[in-house]
Amino acid sequence: MSEPIFPGFAERDIALRELSLHARIGGSGPPLVLLHGYPQSGAMWRHIAPRLAERFTIVVPDLRGYGRSSIPASRNGDSYSKRVMAADIVALMAALGHARFRLAGHDRGARVAYRLALDHPERVETLATLDIIPTAEMWRGMDAARAMSVYHWMFLAQPEPLPETLIARASREYIDHALASWNATKSLDCFGEALEDYRTAFADPARIHASCEDYRAGATIDRALDEADFAAGRKIAAPMLALWGGHGIPAAGGDPLEVWRRWASDVRGHAIDCGHFLPEEAPEATASALLEFFA
Repeated sequence: MSEPIFPGFAERDIALRELSLHARIGGSGPPLVLLHGYPQSGAMWRHIAPRLAERFTIVVPDLRGYGRSSIPASRNGDSYSKRVMAADIVALMAALGHARFRLAGHDRGARVAYRLALDHPERVETLATLDIIPTAEMWRGMDAARAMSVYHWMFLAQPEPLPETLIARASREYIDHALASWNATKSLDCFGEALEDYRTAFADPARIHASCEDYRAGATIDRALDEADFAAGRKIAAPMLALWGGHGIPAAGGDPLEVWRRWASDVRGHAIDCGHFLPEEAPEATASALLEFFA
């Protein structure tokens, strides 16, 4: 697998409880974790991480089941709930000597990030989410227009082995379509040297299954956890930044900031002129917004 360039970053495979997480680590200063989304890996942060590393110690892991991290066995999403994946990140940062840290996530990584902030508020100094609204809110607003734009939420959550079988038969065509359809230019240009990493990892049937388990958890476990927290009045305590693509999925359903204000005590944010993949479509604007917030 080709390696996108992270200048000055070390690569480590860090053994945790029942798995190993692959991570890129660089920079100096307060710790800041960057979590990737679907169907990608930590390579998606290649334009952002070096700039943030001028001010922070940057940790860029591949989530369990993705990239080069371990692939725990799972049925019905049990090993890929955002609660379990958030606990991985807490354990990873503890192994690196960091009890508290700043945290940013995109897409599925943002769902891990806000779940971590809810489950482990003592760990998170500040939180940034990129191009999402909470999982429960996504399901509540699943009308015809949203269902068409996020068809993969329903498709990937179907019982095993339907989505796994279909994707495996044309994995490259599937991932290329997904990546192109969710960005503003409807092309693969913004993914550059990382594209082959995404394609190669996604050609592995075990990783296809892991990503389906991620979405099965989203439709069941994650949704239930969100609903329970919302009903109990629990909110994200850490100061929070919500960024979204002006041409992305959350923007099509209303004002994402208004939604996040129901879930967080201190939240600010704005749109960036791009589609879903902020760190790759608009790296300068995204890096500037994150630097201003985290600094």
